[in-house]
Amino acid sequence: MKIPFFKLAATIFIIFSLLMSVKGGSQNLATLNNYRIPINKKSAFIGKTYLPEEFTKSGHDIVYKISSDTAKLFRINREGEIYLRNGEILYEGGPFRYSVTITANERDNKENSLKMEFELVKDEFLNNIVVAHRGAWKESAAPQNSLKALENAIALGCSWSEFDLWMSSDGVPVCNHDPSIKGHMVEDTPASVLTSIELSAGEYLPTVEQYIRRAMDQNKTGLVVEIKPSGKSLDRTLELTEKVVKLIHKLKAQAWVSYISFSYESLEQVLKIDPLAKTAYLGSNKTIEEISESGMWGVDFNISLFKKDPLLVKKAKERGLTVNVWTVNSEDDLRSMMNLGVDYITTNEPELLFKILAK
Repeated sequence: MKIPFFKLAATIFIIFSLLMSVKGGSQNLATLNNYRIPINKKSAFIGKTYLPEEFTKSGHDIVYKISSDTAKLFRINREGEIYLRNGEILYEGGPFRYSVTITANERDNKENSLKMEFELVKDEFLNNIVVAHRGAWKESAAPQNSLKALENAIALGCSWSEFDLWMSSDGVPVCNHDPSIKGHMVEDTPASVLTSIELSAGEYLPTVEQYIRRAMDQNKTGLVVEIKPSGKSLDRTLELTEKVVKLIHKLKAQAWVSYISFSYESLEQVLKIDPLAKTAYLGSNKTIEEISESGMWGVDFNISLFKKDPLLVKKAKERGLTVNVWTVNSEDDLRSMMNLGVDYITTNEPELLFKILAK
């Protein structure tokens, strides 16, 4: 039986539209605007709950409830704001990860219910300017982006440790800076092969999940996740972005993570899925105003831009943006960027930067 052309065309159009809506229509996730619990502060405010647009589009009042809190530390008010219970206070040391489950219902329609599980983390994260570029590897001869390089950055006391990620041919996010590793193109190679590649010092190429899980064993050093733009297509970059953001939510690792990329579209995708994620743009083709208006957390510019325009720091901070500079390695440049007042310095020489800070 022949199908009339106009019906066939209409059918193709509908199918195409549905595919595009699925492809570009990642729903934003339930999230908090902060996951870190202030220490030494009685009854401290922690963060506010933000629900997916799909759940709130009716405009009905929402009723919040903490349905699971094994530590019995937390309370939530009618605005979805989470606090330590009245009189509760957390101090340094001891347990630092606390699971909490929050239920949100429409007041007039209890069948429309959403259960959200978060991990709240005692805020003992370090507050220095040091970001270890691909971990701390240079003085220890650890492989870049390896678990050992991350462990070294944590041991040094860096506030953040940056690492790079790609997606394997079978869709697994893995840690590597370059598009290839030991003769294998990362995007053309399955994860089982990539993770069997032996690096130096007895290390193997880690998956992003392994890397994040290791970081979650402590609460001093955060992770700067650099999403590498695919060499194949923008679609693949966005696929990797979505996988990584959803993995971080699945692991409940939001307290540790911020995102950077040379792909502006990737960072827009991050914010589409998690509108409150910390994001910073690495490229130089956007103005401070554009980055600020996009809802991003900060700028992460090459040192050459700050040398060309030292007022960039002031301009960014006036817009409420955090300012990071990369990659700064010489003592003169490190001191120069410190004098400009940047918030963070990404460096291959974290040990040197700590020595300068100690003087």
